[in-house]
Amino acid sequence: MSLDQVVEAHGVRLRPFRAEDIADVVDGCADPLTQRFISGLPSPYTETDARWWTDGGAPAAWAGGGAAYAIADPATDRLLGTVGLSNPVPTRGQAEIGYWVRAEARGRGVAAAATRALSEHAFAAGTARLELLTDAENGPSQRVALAAGFRYEGSRRSAGCNRNTGRHDLLAWVRLAGDPPGPTARLLPDLPDGVLTDQVVALRRLAPGDAELMYRLHSRPEVVANQAPPVPPTREAIERRCRLAESGWLTGDIARLLITDVASGEPAGSCGLSYTDVASGEASVGYALLPDWRGRGYATRAIRLLAGWAFGPAGMARLTAGTVPDNTASHRVLERVGFEREALQRGRLPGLAGTRLDDLTFALLPTDLR
Repeated sequence: MSLDQVVEAHGVRLRPFRAEDIADVVDGCADPLTQRFISGLPSPYTETDARWWTDGGAPAAWAGGGAAYAIADPATDRLLGTVGLSNPVPTRGQAEIGYWVRAEARGRGVAAAATRALSEHAFAAGTARLELLTDAENGPSQRVALAAGFRYEGSRRSAGCNRNTGRHDLLAWVRLAGDPPGPTARLLPDLPDGVLTDQVVALRRLAPGDAELMYRLHSRPEVVANQAPPVPPTREAIERRCRLAESGWLTGDIARLLITDVASGEPAGSCGLSYTDVASGEASVGYALLPDWRGRGYATRAIRLLAGWAFGPAGMARLTAGTVPDNTASHRVLERVGFEREALQRGRLPGLAGTRLDDLTFALLPTDLR
């Protein structure tokens, strides 16, 4: 693989590092977000560290068969960040791509543009496969991967290491030389303007700040009783669920949403949707409400909104909902939306102490939605 020293594409310039970049390298690498998600950076990051990188680290990346580019603004040549290739495997035509961007350049598409530019140049030079590894909690980096044409491939167990949290999994995003250009289509697109609403209830993506509410809701005895198995979640599990909500959305695993009352802005409950069979376009929904908001039709409104989005922008063909047979309140919600009872699956779900629970399944087609 023979790469050019300067690449200009997609509104960015990739070039070698220079002595005048040192202050901007310090600015970028000392940034808390960069420190959090890029392992191995010295902390605190100083001018001495930046000088080592420009004089030795970056040239060593090139000498080892990889690449280390400064991302520069084509108009000013000012450093905006860095993008490079590492861990090359020449026999497989494979390398890993990584980047960071200074805080002042974030939100402008710089990382995605640089990743696209280097990816396309590497493919033109003979690379067949590029991997981009992201922390599961780093939603912005996952959005960069998608914008640059990478596809989610799975989780690399214990592939990352953080000085504060130790070893952790990383998500693998991959782009092949033969993949189509442009952003990767997503199984779960973003909500229009970030919200679904009928002006009475509103749904938005779950966020880290919702952890306390979600723990209070999902540890309630009546909510736990309708789960399989009926075991209350730990606070740590709920906190992690909220931190990973954006990632679950971006990888296509699950859409988790908070239900709120439009008039007051108060949270009323939660709902979610996850694919059960991507090939056939089938997904499953679930929901729960806090006691003060039950009996007002809020669950019906929320599931109706969620189903409309699933059949519309998400392009799904069929929704299902599994319930315990005696949860008649949930059955009424589903039937008001248009779901129809389909099957009682005996002993389908795990219960307590080795027991099994029956699952009463409801299903909804686009023409059923009321």
